[in-house]
Amino acid sequence: MTAPAPTPFRKRGDGVQVAVRLTPGAARAGLDGVRVDAAGNPYLAARVAAPAESGRANTALIKLLAKLWRLPRGTITLTAGHRSRRKSLRIAGDPEALFARLERTLLDG
Repeated sequence: MTAPAPTPFRKRGDGVQVAVRLTPGAARAGLDGVRVDAAGNPYLAARVAAPAESGRANTALIKLLAKLWRLPRGTITLTAGHRSRRKSLRIAGDPEALFARLERTLLDG
């Protein structure tokens, strides 16, 4: 039996939590798939062109994810890592439906 693929998504009572590692100041914005850190924690690797100053990279990350996942920007909230590359975001909505939708986007690339 094969172990399930690691996922950066966690169901919460009012939505889904997403673990992200952000690279600001990149040549272009995008997602680089799921990675696993040394402690075995999966995260979504993302990059944005905006610099890491005055929250510009965080705002660009939320815009990028909202566009790629076709979600309203207001449903995505940065909950931890405001000044760090490692971030935690909350996506408000039905946890089951969101989780399934987000997992599909990873498979579809």
